[in-house]
Amino acid sequence: MSEYQTEEEQVEAIKRWWKENGTSVIAGLVIGLGGVFGWQAWGNYKDRIGAEAALAFNQLVAAVDRGDGASAAKQAELMRDNYDNSSYGVFAAMAEARVKLEAGDAATAISRLEWAVQRADNPALKQLVQLNLARIKLNEGDLDGAEELVGSEAGGFAGEFAVIRGDIALARGDKAAAAAAYTQAMTLEVSNRNLLQMKLDDLAANTP
Repeated sequence: MSEYQTEEEQVEAIKRWWKENGTSVIAGLVIGLGGVFGWQAWGNYKDRIGAEAALAFNQLVAAVDRGDGASAAKQAELMRDNYDNSSYGVFAAMAEARVKLEAGDAATAISRLEWAVQRADNPALKQLVQLNLARIKLNEGDLDGAEELVGSEAGGFAGEFAVIRGDIALARGDKAAAAAAYTQAMTLEVSNRNLLQMKLDDLAANTP
């Protein structure tokens, strides 16, 4: 992102960037943040936080975009300290988690997302963080920890929660529970229906 002269331009730039790139913030998890979170909320956040936070987040996004992990981590730390009670702080933690995960530091990525879960005051944003955190914990073999994050959730992410519950069940070797969760997910909104169908097909092919 380039620099913008007015607060409104900065906020609009953030909105566009997150709409285009926010779905890959953590480990490539594809979730439509813009359509669920609702960008009209940015007006309220802008009034509360102001241009300073928008500019700081702009700089963080630029560091992540150019692959400067050290600068991104430092900027994210500053934002978490200065804006820990705002959505900017949550987004900063998510961006830092992505950087740490790509660097192979899953433990720090998990820590940053756990921090974000505690501070996300928007329900949809909190669910987004939980989903990404659950996926990382699942990949790290922490099935119990992942399962605690993906209970019976409603709302726009219900389908994604069901998919992860299926993945957890499959990792435990419970094919029946996995199939049930995937089948439930098929009735809901999911980001990758083709992949979900493949999981169901594989289960059917490998179940006596």
